Amino acid sequence: MITIKDVNPNLIEAQYAVRGKIVIRAQELEEQGKKIIYCNIGNPQALKQKPLTFIRQVLSLLEYPDMLGMKDAEKIFPADVIERAKLIMEKNPTGTGAYTQSTGVPFIREAVAEFINKRDGIPADKDKIMLTDGASKGVQAALTLVLKNSNDGIMIPTPQYPLYSATIALYGAKQIGYYLDENNGWQLNESELTKSYEKAKSEGVNTVALAVINPGNPTGAVLSKENIEMIIRFAKKHNLTLLADEVYQENVYLKGLKFYSFAKVLHEMNEKDVTLFSFHSVSKGFLGECGHRGGYFEVRNIPEDVYAQLVKLQSIGLCSNVDGQIVTYLMVALPFPGDASYDLYVKERDGILTNLKEKAEILGKGLNKIDGMSCEIPQGAMYAFVKFELPHSKDIDVAKLSESERFAYDSKRDSEYCMSLLEETGICVVPGSGFGQLPKTMHFRTTFLPLKEDILTLVDKMEKFHISYIKKIS
Repeated sequence: MITIKDVNPNLIEAQYAVRGKIVIRAQELEEQGKKIIYCNIGNPQALKQKPLTFIRQVLSLLEYPDMLGMKDAEKIFPADVIERAKLIMEKNPTGTGAYTQSTGVPFIREAVAEFINKRDGIPADKDKIMLTDGASKGVQAALTLVLKNSNDGIMIPTPQYPLYSATIALYGAKQIGYYLDENNGWQLNESELTKSYEKAKSEGVNTVALAVINPGNPTGAVLSKENIEMIIRFAKKHNLTLLADEVYQENVYLKGLKFYSFAKVLHEMNEKDVTLFSFHSVSKGFLGECGHRGGYFEVRNIPEDVYAQLVKLQSIGLCSNVDGQIVTYLMVALPFPGDASYDLYVKERDGILTNLKEKAEILGKGLNKIDGMSCEIPQGAMYAFVKFELPHSKDIDVAKLSESERFAYDSKRDSEYCMSLLEETGICVVPGSGFGQLPKTMHFRTTFLPLKEDILTLVDKMEKFHISYIKKIS
């Protein structure tokens, strides 16, 4: 029988905080009848966000095309839904149960290229676009490509989404964290990037790529165009591949704020020496189709022989799931003005985004009123990274702790805080140590996806809990 000693040590080393032991405990409490407000993961439809009618109607016809022959089909489904389903069947006649090309159905990749062209006003090549099982598989493909040995390193933000740290650990490579600037809206800081790069270099690490999440997870920040230009220049200076995680590009809430894609800025800079991977997903935005696992990545400035290796890698897994590919197509080619489904689509889209914006403000403003707690009101994405302060234990002289000891001390404290929060209130958030944080600080990440009444309850319970928790440990 296999024992833990026989398991790949890289797998044991990998951690994924958003589904860690606090979430496992939340599930146990829920089974016991306790109401849990799940704020640990960006899973919109699990938190009662309704799917877009248009997407589900098209999928229904594609999964059971016999419905198209029913005499009442035109009374059940809008004309544009029927037309779209027939178009997809014509372009992909083997249906949803057959393998596609390894890189994805060609007409869907063409639609993604057109989407990028309309979004950014720049050319895009369908033959440099690959359809994947969510953005996660795209990120893993890119890391598989660029990591040659255990001495290679990837620069990732701190705080970061644990997909990056976990995948790097699985591949046995080096994680090079760079701190985001919390005092400057979580933007990237060039001096901090340089510091992290040079430190890794002094330790003999060969840095090969730089990952950026925009809009930010877990911070909710939206990067300025100037910040993106700086990042591209930095990547060129140090010969780094850029990995741009842009899955929250539709989730921008602050008035006057705008999402800029790395592809657009790279094109405007006429930069041809920096390889760029851009990732997008059907799981976020206003779709929230996490379970369909659809997404894509686009690559710019990549030689043909290198891209061929990516195609080979994708072919090892045959292809991404076909329903996910179709939802990706529908994400980039939603109803047009004049379509029968258009008005309902706009109503559903605007309702979801307005609701998210309102909940972001309720959460941010509410938590900022709590003494000893602060957060940037989320500008985008679906999360807030909340900073909180706790009194130190009288039994420990923190001034005498080494850097590693202090990290362990604060990690234990933020984990205990989040577990107690769960046990006492039913609110499930993730400790900041699971994402990374500046030394001598503590945070937790929360989504603002639950129902508005649950967000209001969360803020109220959080204030009462925080006050009582401080009294208890003081």
